[in-house]
Amino acid sequence: MNENHFKYSNSVIALPLFFVWFLWFVYWLQIKFDFDFFENGIYPRTVSGLQGVVFSPFIHSDLEHLYNNSIPLLILLAALKYFYSRQTFAVIGYGILFSGLITWLIGRDSYHIGASSLIYVLVSFIFFKGIQTKYYRLVALSLAVVLVYGGMVWYIFPKVDEKISWEGHLAGLITGFALSLFYKTPEFKKIIKYDWEHPDFNPMEDKFMQRFDESGNFVNLPVIEMEEEIPPYFASSSQVDYTIVENKKNESKPES
Repeated sequence: MNENHFKYSNSVIALPLFFVWFLWFVYWLQIKFDFDFFENGIYPRTVSGLQGVVFSPFIHSDLEHLYNNSIPLLILLAALKYFYSRQTFAVIGYGILFSGLITWLIGRDSYHIGASSLIYVLVSFIFFKGIQTKYYRLVALSLAVVLVYGGMVWYIFPKVDEKISWEGHLAGLITGFALSLFYKTPEFKKIIKYDWEHPDFNPMEDKFMQRFDESGNFVNLPVIEMEEEIPPYFASSSQVDYTIVENKKNESKPES
């Protein structure tokens, strides 16, 4: 498949905007009506805490928490939708589900809330999938993600910050990597523009490549000696004059 696989659509912008808007809407409901959504988060190894597997990504503790998650989600969801359009909803859905379940299994005995686990799913999936495809545009996207969000890797370790859920971050990283292995992307092929890009290209038969030796030095082509052409037997450089002589023997005598 060629680069036509990457097609822009309105959903590239609409999906991240709607997702982030919904997070802010839930937070507005929490503030406006004084709802306590924290109890709907993930509480590890309890039956009631399983509801947080679905609800926890949409619950945030304060405005700073929500803002810090909103900006990465806008960027990463747009990148996911544009470059991995067919896998977008599966990565989001299963990313929330499995990262939540892992957090429920390994988390501390406290409520785990926030969309940061989903952010780690997206970062992990985009990075590892780009490296696996070996396609230059997706590899460049992977490197860009590492450049911008590479520092997040420190927050998958315990005791870096007691206020954050490192278990959720680690669960998101593991889930994103697993999804990158599970979901296959098309084989991307670069459009061939030049003869030397063909797999069966033979440089020994190319007129331009013949002007270079094995060390890459420019050389002149050997002069082809032309064999001297032998003129045909009837050819002559001397001038020849021809005289027409009448044949009188064969002429008949006039009657008397």
